Amino acid sequence: MLVVLVLALVGCEPKENALRLSGSIFGTSWSLVYVPKDVSTDPSVVEAAVLEAFEVVDSTMNTYVPGTPLSRFNQMPVGEVIEMGWDFAYLVDEAQRITQLSGGAYDVTVGPLLDLWGFGPKGPTAYPSVEEVDAAKAITGWSHVDWDPTNRLLSKRKPGVEVELSSIAKGYAVDLGADALDELGIENFLLEVGGEMQARGVSPRGDQWRVAIERPEMARSGVQAALSITDVGIATSGDYRNYFEVDGTRYSHLIDPRTGYPIRHDLVSVTVIHPSTAIADAWATAMAVMGTTASMSLAEERNLAIYVIRRSGDTLSSQWSSEFGSYLEPSGGDRQ
Repeated sequence: MLVVLVLALVGCEPKENALRLSGSIFGTSWSLVYVPKDVSTDPSVVEAAVLEAFEVVDSTMNTYVPGTPLSRFNQMPVGEVIEMGWDFAYLVDEAQRITQLSGGAYDVTVGPLLDLWGFGPKGPTAYPSVEEVDAAKAITGWSHVDWDPTNRLLSKRKPGVEVELSSIAKGYAVDLGADALDELGIENFLLEVGGEMQARGVSPRGDQWRVAIERPEMARSGVQAALSITDVGIATSGDYRNYFEVDGTRYSHLIDPRTGYPIRHDLVSVTVIHPSTAIADAWATAMAVMGTTASMSLAEERNLAIYVIRRSGDTLSSQWSSEFGSYLEPSGGDRQ
């Protein structure tokens, strides 16, 4: 699932002792602000290390690239078996845990429903019929997949079953990039891919990294909340950028696997902070599907740091879990 990420950097223009790198990956942009530990380290070496980390995900789990193992699996017939890598095994294990904890709101086999509603690689389609939704739901669910975690062997039980990891893999790429920077001895950095971030150490100013949750409105951009973070990952999922309209009704790209239909509730944005950007990524998607009440309840139960923005008519309001409060700057709580 393509996660809509709406985080923006604020107040972190690099000073003389900091460097900035940027580029394109996964159909979006990436950026890095870092303070080099050794001034002799060539920025091209840093960039190469980050891009090599991104390539681990891009070459194995990108379903928009026909030759990746995951793309090949999605095209395979029933009965064929493919061996997957260790990175895939780790993400599938984490994804299944979040699927269980979210009551099925998060599901990495939702691809057929995304395609049906026009949010997959095949592009838009007409509004689906009830029969088409039911047919796509019939091949959604991990029970239609055979997975041997010991030997990392993957096969499908029904034709048309797909595994789609974009709701966790992009965050995982950020984590891998952060690990690559650690190996280079770079301790202070903010790495971002399409709005998903991993912050380590201190900013070029010598304090925590400052980031902002963007106000979820197309016509009126701005900051909804200001945060101070370090040594954590952060991801946001929302429904206000990627959607289509039919007869005046807006349909979100966020599909509820339990119903087969786009979400229809008051929650428009969820931001999650977690040590792992991959886990923050997946939880942001899950909670955006769950809605305000269910996501806040689960966040308190699981000690998760989440910030939700909901809409009532033309009014936006926000709410956050107990774990999230420490990241909010004094003036950054709720901007109407």
